[in-house]
Amino acid sequence: MMILWAIKELSNVKEEVYGALDSFIAWELEFPLVIVKKALVILEDEREWRKIIQVTKWMLSKGQGRTMGTYFSLLNALAEDNRLDEAEELWSKLFMEHLEGTPRKFFNKMISIYYKRDMHHKLFEVFADMEELGVKPNISIVNMVGKVFLKLGMKDKYEKLVKKYPPPEWEFRYIKGRRVKVKAKQLNELSEGEGGFSSDEDDIDDKMESKSEMLLSDEEPNKVGEHISEEEEEEEEEEELLGTNQGQDETSGEPCLDHVDSC
Repeated sequence: MMILWAIKELSNVKEEVYGALDSFIAWELEFPLVIVKKALVILEDEREWRKIIQVTKWMLSKGQGRTMGTYFSLLNALAEDNRLDEAEELWSKLFMEHLEGTPRKFFNKMISIYYKRDMHHKLFEVFADMEELGVKPNISIVNMVGKVFLKLGMKDKYEKLVKKYPPPEWEFRYIKGRRVKVKAKQLNELSEGEGGFSSDEDDIDDKMESKSEMLLSDEEPNKVGEHISEEEEEEEEEEELLGTNQGQDETSGEPCLDHVDSC
């Protein structure tokens, strides 16, 4: 791919990369959004986080590719490149602009970032925002928050969390590219890499979103909303399935983090 050849051998100096990218599109009548998105997917597969950051910021500076998928990829790349301040700045901007419209995967990513770095207070703050906005956490989020509660000796809060968000009996996994229902592991059975540092399902969903958004253009803003709606429909399907597993009594709607400052 020509755009990759244009930047792969360059240093990570911003001016060099931006200059090469500007030269690449100099004779284009329209911004080659699809080509740039494909290049970003390849760079992500190769874990070229700094190049992803540079190409994404360059693309956004041209007023192109402003989708939630693009911002999520940028957030992930910033975190992987250990640029936590920039990741937090981007998260704060997106959260303040969208609030209730913030996709759950962004909360998941921020909680994962703070979980890996033992930044417990900030993890609790993000989780409290989720509960306040009525965003239902998935099993990965519940696992990470629960493990932190246990690590800090907050057994009462852990029990309250599990009571409000009981672990499902079944969950969806991708096996050889097919989405199948499998028996879920309980919270105390999960290994350190499951539901904590990463989730196979979340990783695959992220890649699927990145690849599907290669086809989006700024002249088709409604398609961004359609993509988010499809993700929500999948979550609703999953929640409907999980809701029939155990037939448990309804739990209290009170937040699990009623005293975050004490954590």
